[in-house]
Amino acid sequence: MSNKMKKFVVPSLLLSSTVLLAACSSGGDKKASDGGKGESNYSYVYSTDINSLDYTFSSRTSNSDHFANFVEGLLENDQYGNLKPALAKSWEVSDDGLTYTYHLRKGVKWVDNEGNDYAEVKAQDFVTGLKHAVDVKSETLYVVQDSIKGLDDYVKGATKDFSTVGVKAVDDYTLQYTLARPESYWNSKLTYGILFPVNEEFLKSKGKDFGQPSPDSILYNSAYILTNNTAKSVIEYKKNDSYWDKKHVYINNIKLTYYDGTNPDSLFKEFDQGNYTVARVYPNSGGYKDVEAKYGDAINFSRPTGTTYNMTFNFDRKAYNATSKKTDAEKDSTHKAIMNKNFRLAVEFAINKTDYNAQNVGKTGAENAIRNMLTPDSFVTIDGKNYGDVVQEKLAKLDPDTFSDVKLADSQEGWFNADKAKSLFEKAKSELQAQGVQFPIHLDLPQDEKTEVLVNQAKSLKHSIESTLGKDNVVIDIQLLNEDKYLAATYQATTAADQDYDISTASGWGPDYQDPSTYLDIYDSRSGAQLQNLGLEPSEIAKDNPSAQVVNELKLAEYDALLDKAAKFTAVEDVNKRYDAYADAEAWLTANALQIPLIAFGATPSVSKLVPFNAQYSWTGLAKSKFKGVKIQDKAVTTKEYQKALKNWEEKRLETAENTK
Repeated sequence: MSNKMKKFVVPSLLLSSTVLLAACSSGGDKKASDGGKGESNYSYVYSTDINSLDYTFSSRTSNSDHFANFVEGLLENDQYGNLKPALAKSWEVSDDGLTYTYHLRKGVKWVDNEGNDYAEVKAQDFVTGLKHAVDVKSETLYVVQDSIKGLDDYVKGATKDFSTVGVKAVDDYTLQYTLARPESYWNSKLTYGILFPVNEEFLKSKGKDFGQPSPDSILYNSAYILTNNTAKSVIEYKKNDSYWDKKHVYINNIKLTYYDGTNPDSLFKEFDQGNYTVARVYPNSGGYKDVEAKYGDAINFSRPTGTTYNMTFNFDRKAYNATSKKTDAEKDSTHKAIMNKNFRLAVEFAINKTDYNAQNVGKTGAENAIRNMLTPDSFVTIDGKNYGDVVQEKLAKLDPDTFSDVKLADSQEGWFNADKAKSLFEKAKSELQAQGVQFPIHLDLPQDEKTEVLVNQAKSLKHSIESTLGKDNVVIDIQLLNEDKYLAATYQATTAADQDYDISTASGWGPDYQDPSTYLDIYDSRSGAQLQNLGLEPSEIAKDNPSAQVVNELKLAEYDALLDKAAKFTAVEDVNKRYDAYADAEAWLTANALQIPLIAFGATPSVSKLVPFNAQYSWTGLAKSKFKGVKIQDKAVTTKEYQKALKNWEEKRLETAENTK
């Protein structure tokens, strides 16, 4: 992912499980959006400003949550997670699985931010889009760089002729991709921005201004047009009347107002006054009694998503602008402790994830969002078994004494074990004392000072680690920073050296395509998209890599070898072997505790007028951010209504999945 290696920022946890799809009515306009019911103008909140509209470049959810509604690609997801035609009306695959040919719809329009027709979407626009992504060193090149024939050589400069790359406009309405090797999950990548089209004439006219956070910096071919983007103020969309599938767009206008997280109860108050159609609610807040009194039968928990929020260790910290450390000896002791596997595992077993998440959602339902490994346990199956079950078996075999009772399935406290944490710490302490380490170990944990929920979660981490391991052994020093300094130290840090922490909970990772590699490749020491979050530079990016010694000490070459082994299984018939090999890599990653999975995005309580399960759905891509298909009803969705809709959705999802095999 190049420089900006963090896709999801934790402050979005303060909102609903789908931040933008928690859109809501602005009041007044009762125009029909669903059979004469509901409203067609919506407003809610957003928490992080747009800093790029270049959909081929940006990997940040704070950007893609928006541009997912402005531009679309060849395929999209339906409400059950199945891929269906979007700009491509049909496609076929060669017998060897290497050539994909897509037939585009005719008459699909590019429009400007005023809604004026600009051009027709043609096959060449997809070629232009991919070349532009390379030219701007897209944060999302990792999604396709090794997939498309010749692309890796072009990116690395081995060839300067883009025509050698396996993307070709056969004619105006026929697009062809040639892959370097078969990928059974290739089509799931088409829902991601890097493979979206760009009009070449418009791109040239804008130059470096293309994709700037201004409505006129891009063209639009999807359901909405951005009409206003004012930093830390408001973001507004309007329906694109030229959109080819506008009959399935039920929201006319969208207004998102900046929300800084300082008054969580304000969201419900706006909902109760009829200004919002949804509101994230907070069981720990003083105003929650009002929610229960008025909407006790309409508080529903969303489903966990594929995004995993981690606590990451900084293995090679360089920046100390936010620290409680006073001496170089303290810095050295912390570094040596973090490099010790038993120390990291002791910290992992000491974390009470239920209590951590309870700061966000209350005790009821606090376990729902717990994630116990990087990849969701049910993300794929291996010979009919959940992926997580296979990883758990492999993990136990690596070290039965440490891992035999660890549970990796979602939505349960799978790691917290005070006795085991203490035992592992004693091993670590003995090893570290032999290296001259001074105790207690001080771990700087930065946090946004104004965001109550996140501060309380940081305090929960501090309490569970210190109370389990002892303050004379480990101290968590919470660094309360203003928003700009917090983001600069974590989420918006541009290099490994800029990561200013010992441990951080500032970001997470969501899948880009339906394959375990979408999670596990992020820590590949050669090109890993989140390696910088560990304070390390990918070796393929940094020439004189300052991280080389640390990478060697962490034995990341072992992990790389496991990734390479899994990646060799490319044939469709080898999918179970491929997933099993990735399970080996996941077991290694889990056993070495380079990062500690905490919770999944979602599984948060809210009150809402959104009709449940009408939005697009997918583990991967941009489906979760799209307003297309979303409807609302006049009154808050009751728990009874929600549960009925959930049951019907789950049944239909299984049925449609079987029909699309």
